Amino acid sequence: MTELCDLPAVDLVNKIAGREVSPVELLDSCLSRIDAVNPSLNAIVAQDVEAARRGALAAEKAVKEGESLGLLHGLPVGIKDLNETAGLRTTYGSELFAENVPAQDALNVARVREAGGLPWFKTNTPEFGAGANTRNAVYGATGNPFDPALTCAGSSGGSAVALATSMLPLCNGSDLGGSLRSPAAYCGIVGLRPTAGLVPKEGSLTAYSPLSVEGPMGRSVSDLALLLAAMAGEDPRDPLSRPIDRDALARPQAADLSGLSVAFSEDLGFAPIDEQVRKLFRERSGAFRHLFRDAMDRDPEMGENPDRVFEVLRGVGFLAAHLEKVRKTPEKVGPNVTANVELGLTYSAEDVAWAQTRHSDIFRRFLAMMDEVDVLITPAASVQPFDKNEWYPREINGKPLQSYINWVAIAYGLTLTGHPVLCLPCGTDENGLPFGIQVVGRRFEEAKLLSVGLALEQALGGIAGCARPLPNLARLSAA
Repeated sequence: MTELCDLPAVDLVNKIAGREVSPVELLDSCLSRIDAVNPSLNAIVAQDVEAARRGALAAEKAVKEGESLGLLHGLPVGIKDLNETAGLRTTYGSELFAENVPAQDALNVARVREAGGLPWFKTNTPEFGAGANTRNAVYGATGNPFDPALTCAGSSGGSAVALATSMLPLCNGSDLGGSLRSPAAYCGIVGLRPTAGLVPKEGSLTAYSPLSVEGPMGRSVSDLALLLAAMAGEDPRDPLSRPIDRDALARPQAADLSGLSVAFSEDLGFAPIDEQVRKLFRERSGAFRHLFRDAMDRDPEMGENPDRVFEVLRGVGFLAAHLEKVRKTPEKVGPNVTANVELGLTYSAEDVAWAQTRHSDIFRRFLAMMDEVDVLITPAASVQPFDKNEWYPREINGKPLQSYINWVAIAYGLTLTGHPVLCLPCGTDENGLPFGIQVVGRRFEEAKLLSVGLALEQALGGIAGCARPLPNLARLSAA
């Protein structure tokens, strides 16, 4: 039976505004679902139920008194545990911050509150977001909602799992090399890596870098758009931010797919891809290619050694953020963060200069390609979900990986292009595990990308084997 927490976020906002649903009733429904399935998944790792209830009562009172309502009025919202939440434990998945309770919200959390959301729920993440798998020494591992023994990927895994099981109607995430997209694909939900600066990062130590971004996650494109509109917009502390048309983002209309020119790429021309994933991508894309005016197989020109470009630039970011921690408290820093810092220390200024010039070349080559097509579609992950106790797959198609992050090359390759990427669910594999695709749009054209995603989402829902899958909640509750 469908519960309140299972309803789309856009419907819930409308029903709350129309007095058909009480924010208190919605909160109770979410809490009931959390109690039922979170013990077997470990997605929500901190919460303040009393504060959330006070917020829900205040939201209910505002509706009754006819006050102006925000985009997220009365909705409980999950916040990734990398974002500070005033009065609620924020650990970054690190033992160094295991008891940290911030006094102030991060900007995106503050904007969620301003829009009427109730951000009193924290979702699990690996230590400082490193590892592409959601496990840490503070809270442990988060399981996949379709099989809790498998990984939900990372680093926004807790948010993806909370959404897949309808514990919460909306959650945020962040993305460097696929941290938002990989969990969305593994859990059968929707995620957006926006153009850098669309959702500002006011506290970034590397503010001029476009690699790491904040972004929204939801169970549908329409839900995701609602959260994006609440979080997006210029902030003077982020030099990459810019003004936005909030209304254009908040409620996208489905595009006419028959007028679009679309490129399909199985591996971006360089990423390791498991043969199972190649087969799935060929089958699924073959089922909807006919929807477009032009559908061509075409790899972007990624230039010289994109793996090393990303590795070097990522290493610079780790040095900026974590070098001091590794030097002063090495016993409290996990193996992934330590390894990345140590790797970063091996690079010379010449290496960094090389990576920056190659990065610029990748961007300009991709920009030229996107002048010729409306969107690019690729698989969202190189392999299907694996054991959650493994940090990463050791090999793909029998070939050892170059590094522990090389398995997400299909995602970080697109990070290097600087373009927005929407991750959509596209059915399941033969084992009943979600399969996802990435849809890449033009820079700062998120409104158009969401419109394309909405139309494609609707079309996939009507194609056998391509609709969004749902986990078995009864089985999770009984586990």
